[in-house]
Amino acid sequence: MPNLTLILLAAGSSSRFELDAKKQWLRIDHKPLWQFVADKLQKTALFEKIIITSSSDDIEFMKTYSAQFTFIQGGASRQESLKNALEDVESEYVLVSDIARACISENFLKNIIAHQGLADCIVPYLKVHDTVVYNNETIDREQIKRVQTPQLSRTNILKQALQTHKEFTDESSAIVSFGGTREFILGEQNAHKITYIQDLNHIPCLKAPSHDILSGTGFDVHAFDDKGAMFLGGVKIESDFGFKAHSDGDVAIHALIDALLGAAGMGDIGMMFPDNDNAYKGIDSKELLQRVVTKIYNFGFIIVNVDLTIAAEKPKIATYKLEMRRVLSELLHCEASRVNIKATTTEKLGFIGRGEGVGVIANANLKYFDWTKI
Repeated sequence: MPNLTLILLAAGSSSRFELDAKKQWLRIDHKPLWQFVADKLQKTALFEKIIITSSSDDIEFMKTYSAQFTFIQGGASRQESLKNALEDVESEYVLVSDIARACISENFLKNIIAHQGLADCIVPYLKVHDTVVYNNETIDREQIKRVQTPQLSRTNILKQALQTHKEFTDESSAIVSFGGTREFILGEQNAHKITYIQDLNHIPCLKAPSHDILSGTGFDVHAFDDKGAMFLGGVKIESDFGFKAHSDGDVAIHALIDALLGAAGMGDIGMMFPDNDNAYKGIDSKELLQRVVTKIYNFGFIIVNVDLTIAAEKPKIATYKLEMRRVLSELLHCEASRVNIKATTTEKLGFIGRGEGVGVIANANLKYFDWTKI
């Protein structure tokens, strides 16, 4: 087994990407980009360990995709994320790359590793072929290097070099600032980095996302309570009673949240918003739905449609259904025609039939965001 650890940085917010979907969650067939890259590099068998940095919002969901990688929570910057990951590195050498460099070839990796030991950091670069002007002066383009990742570093040197408040944009700059050495080698054109939307046009190894539809079901019930107002589907219902609940008790939205989470494979409402957490006591369920919808889109999904069946003897909701569709469609960022609300009774059977509460079944369909059509 090689004495080499790979760190893949995937904790960024994709702020320059200008899409709701984070770039690390763009789907390559069914796989998110981060997993596509990690699986591809693992197959080279060049690393004894692969560490993936992730944001606090993403890390638990990432863990559900694969148990073969080590996930480390990143920080507010690339450098902080790298420092966190290095705490888990024991190998003599470490190779650091960005998830956004999706098409790194095995030959490129082997060429970098072949230079191991020639310097404290091995740095691939590309030549600049255009004329370069800096501060209104034309400079020698032969002296300009477009630095790439992955970069191969001595682990102990890199760890020491990053013990500073100064921010560096790559490992070699930190190591040189610390007094270490670096060796430049010619890089690879296909190791293009996805930073902006248009960069997707220069990534040849990526397949389009699958067109499969992902379905989820949610179910929730709440008993009536004579305290507080009643909310269903995000709409206030004229009633002399509300629901017993930790939040505002909107049983329709709770069932819908579970349906969305189920379709995305993201667990359930109790995992995301525990009912023993005072932060959610009395909270407006529309706010909970907004948070879930943001995650759904951040993680590379699109909401296709939802369908809710509200089972109740009381209150009567026929006059509220259109308003529910309007409110929910705005929260879901989809057309009202894709939000269906149905009402039924249980023919006087059970707790619902006795007028003790309301039950809701929700279904949701998602698809992957199709980045090929940008």
